[in-house]
Amino acid sequence: MKRELFGKVCTIPRSTSCMLLLCCMLMTSVHAFGISPEGDRETKEKGLKAFLSVTGTITSEDGMPLAGASVMEKGTTNGVVADFDGNFSIEVSSDDAVLVVSYMGFVSTEVEVNGRSEINITLKEDVANLEEVVVVGYSAQKRESLTGALQTVKGDDLRNVTTPSVENMLNGKAPGVFVAPGSGKPGARGGVVIRGQATLSGTTSPLWVIDGVIVGSGAGDLNPDDIESMTILKDAASTAIYGSQGANGVIVVTTKRAKTGKTSINVSSKVGFSQLNNGNLEMMNGAELYDYYASFANAGEISFPRWNPELRNSNFDWWDLATKSGFTQNYNVSIQGGTETLRSFMSVGYYDEEGAVKGYDYNRYNFRFKTEYKPFEWLTVKPSLVGSLRKVEDRQYSTTAMYSNLPWDSPYDEEGNLVPHRYSGWVNSASTNYLYDLQWNHSENRNYEFMGNMDFDIRLTDWLTFSSVNNYRYINFKETGYVDPRSNEGESVIGRLKDKRTEYTRRYTNQILRFNKTWDKHDVNGLLAYEFNDYRRDILDVYGTGFIPGFEVLDVVAKPERTKGSRDEWAVQSFLFNANYAYDNKYLAQVSFRRDGASNFGDNAKYGNFFSVSGGWNINREDWFKADWVDALKLRASYGSVGNRPSALYPQYDLYYARNQESYNETPGALIGQKGNKDLTWEKTYTAGIGVDARFFNNRARLTFDYYVKNTDNILYKVPVSGVTGITSIWRNIGEMKNKGIELTVGGDIIRNEDLTWSLDVNMGHNVNELTKLYKTKDASGNYVVKPIIDDDGLGIAGSAQRLLEPGHPADTYYLKEWAGVNPENGLPMWYKVERDADGNELSRTTTSNYAEATFEKTGKVSPDLFGGISTALTYKRFDMSAVFGYSIGGKIYNYSRQEYDSDGTYTDRNQMKLQSGWSRWEKPGDHATHPVARYNNQDKGNATSTRYLEKSDFFKMRSITLGYNFDLSQYKIDNLRVFFTGENLFTITDYSGVDPEIPVKEEDDGTLTVLGSTSPSVYPATRRFMLGLNVTF
Repeated sequence: MKRELFGKVCTIPRSTSCMLLLCCMLMTSVHAFGISPEGDRETKEKGLKAFLSVTGTITSEDGMPLAGASVMEKGTTNGVVADFDGNFSIEVSSDDAVLVVSYMGFVSTEVEVNGRSEINITLKEDVANLEEVVVVGYSAQKRESLTGALQTVKGDDLRNVTTPSVENMLNGKAPGVFVAPGSGKPGARGGVVIRGQATLSGTTSPLWVIDGVIVGSGAGDLNPDDIESMTILKDAASTAIYGSQGANGVIVVTTKRAKTGKTSINVSSKVGFSQLNNGNLEMMNGAELYDYYASFANAGEISFPRWNPELRNSNFDWWDLATKSGFTQNYNVSIQGGTETLRSFMSVGYYDEEGAVKGYDYNRYNFRFKTEYKPFEWLTVKPSLVGSLRKVEDRQYSTTAMYSNLPWDSPYDEEGNLVPHRYSGWVNSASTNYLYDLQWNHSENRNYEFMGNMDFDIRLTDWLTFSSVNNYRYINFKETGYVDPRSNEGESVIGRLKDKRTEYTRRYTNQILRFNKTWDKHDVNGLLAYEFNDYRRDILDVYGTGFIPGFEVLDVVAKPERTKGSRDEWAVQSFLFNANYAYDNKYLAQVSFRRDGASNFGDNAKYGNFFSVSGGWNINREDWFKADWVDALKLRASYGSVGNRPSALYPQYDLYYARNQESYNETPGALIGQKGNKDLTWEKTYTAGIGVDARFFNNRARLTFDYYVKNTDNILYKVPVSGVTGITSIWRNIGEMKNKGIELTVGGDIIRNEDLTWSLDVNMGHNVNELTKLYKTKDASGNYVVKPIIDDDGLGIAGSAQRLLEPGHPADTYYLKEWAGVNPENGLPMWYKVERDADGNELSRTTTSNYAEATFEKTGKVSPDLFGGISTALTYKRFDMSAVFGYSIGGKIYNYSRQEYDSDGTYTDRNQMKLQSGWSRWEKPGDHATHPVARYNNQDKGNATSTRYLEKSDFFKMRSITLGYNFDLSQYKIDNLRVFFTGENLFTITDYSGVDPEIPVKEEDDGTLTVLGSTSPSVYPATRRFMLGLNVTF
């Protein structure tokens, strides 16, 4: 694919480029944590001089101590950090030494010692963080000069979060950022959606950029403890520079780097346990299930061989058997330090989590090494190496069995031995004993990832710099599975062995020419760049059957059932430009342009162009603005475009499959598998937005407001077609879509004095999605008409919940038969039967108990109307407390669990859920009940797919609360020691009848995440977690 896109180019083999990168890194990292020759001379000279001890306290203008403020002796590497009370003590080399004092958010200052032994220093607040630098796009800018909509989450805001998923760390932290947390399964990742669904093709996840490198639609195995900050880019002004990869927003992650000064070591430890939080879903015990069956209208027809009243006394707790308190431990160590010439940062981390469901375990090792070497004033070399190993153990069936197995059946016989499958002593003698399989069956996933960078900056002039980022990424994923011949799944095939191996390689480079020129009241900066990114995935998937129990190598199988291999490749090259202008820090302007070329488009649309223009006005800097209580007031506006490519790699080609499935009598063959579309073109989203940033009362109150409109055209979608040719779908540009919404953050310091600080922040996001247009297609009569598209959302035992794509409605609209309740006369289920005219207007609405007669209706949407978070922090002297809450209002979720476990007697081979508060079951004529009459082997279709199981996903949740204490151990040369306790997912207020109302996600084979609108009947429940932590810096 790359050759077709770029013609003849000279390439370096992947293995060679990787070795060159590693060698260069080692060569430039010889003195990683040593002292340079200059530093050695300085130390020796310093040792001959008399030292002067200087002590003091660093405070803000309102008298608050600035814990962690940096105090450096100017011109040396000699420095200390203020303790929790702002106190410091430093030995300087002479009476004429100068102290450089700095603290984030405050103006740095230089203080002459002049022979004094005690100096108290007051720092002025840098109002509105005007000098704070934010990493955005391909550059860093002062916050005051920004014209785009973005949100920055600092590493300090994440230090108490215990999840290993970086995606889940954003939950409730930023307005307009919706996070679907996934399940409670160890290592489960969350799905992030920024400003609504912008595409129907592939993932809705944003683009992740880590230390300047585009890594894809997720953060991967990034260690949360390594994060310095995360910047969420939302509007066109911020994301257009990423072109076809920025349609879903961009999250820019900056990891920690070394600071100049003395070597610093940080050690953190977190240990704790987790418990399942099963929400409102509660299964019946033996007595409750017996009484339920006995109440069936046709209870006399129950044909269980052991059906008798004694079953009321049989009550095995499958839930208790499958669950436990899961132990979690997380350890991280980092070391950093150096001089202006050479500084390095290194960290190692270990995370281990035992699942609260037995048989699910996750552990991960992380390593990160970064060096900055400045051999000349004009050259900075920045090699880095990152590695991780992730291992996941996954024992099948336990999450299903703990819900569905009958409480009358025990996995053990009277002597305590495990009973086999289809045990005659069970009431449900056709069922399986998953614990019997658990003693043999197992599966394991191992993921090895290495990423190396060789970056450098060359200062050509005082206003012109050349920067080069060069990255190589390698991932090796191995999945093995052993299914014993004695197990349920292995009986029919005499066992199965699986071995799947996947290798990913990704090369990324960008070459940037940066300019930054200031004169008089004018400030101009920007960049001109070239970027190249390619990817290859090789898969080998083998499994065989038939072997003697205990053998776990493929050599022993009697029948190799499948040998499957594939290779995928794609490439993107880009040319980009960005310029920013500021006049007197009052009037701001920005323009961006990017041209992308992608290998998964045909010759007719190989390249796409994307742009943005934006402006800002710092009103508080106007001479006529006299409101002293307003510290900052900025008005922003932007317009621009971003894009999207099809999730398929080769949609422009006719593809033929020549796999072993297509062979006949061991003769190879091929079948057509895809009809190409050479006219497929770029999906583009045009975004317009305005925003306001404000801070008041000496930075004690803050407000950010944004309004946006996003119009997407040429939506990419795999459209269903007639399967008579062997092809069931084809890639097309099908229509247009709109998202519009508002985002609001309000916060402030309610109390702020020397001993006590209390802050509160509230954020909310509101987004309205609408499919505005579907392109016409030819019908059977040859006429061009608009055809709505129907798709499935998940799959349940009694049918799939459907979604409808139709103009004038949200793209996540449910299309279901509408539940009308229970007929009070006979207890039968009812649905609505609606008649409409040709224009869709409702003519009549009646009820029917014949499911086939009921009509499909548009019945709500997945996405909420309003969602956000509330965070609060309280500090009193050395104590601190923080809490984060989340909420969501107005969305719908389809509960497949109820469809299976609230089935009115349809499924008598599995346990059922208890009726919840406010529910009732029909028993006699005249009853007005929520549930139909229950029958043994019920055929009334009451549990068929309908709005009966479509529920509100509204909730209010306490995501976390942390209590901490900071010790003053400066006399022991310990800069900081903090002990804290964190509780997560402590309570949820919701009417949802299932496990958790938060929308789950599905992780695809390639690691991309798709947000669903339904929950599985065998969902791994969310966990409630309690952690004790320790953090030491010295």
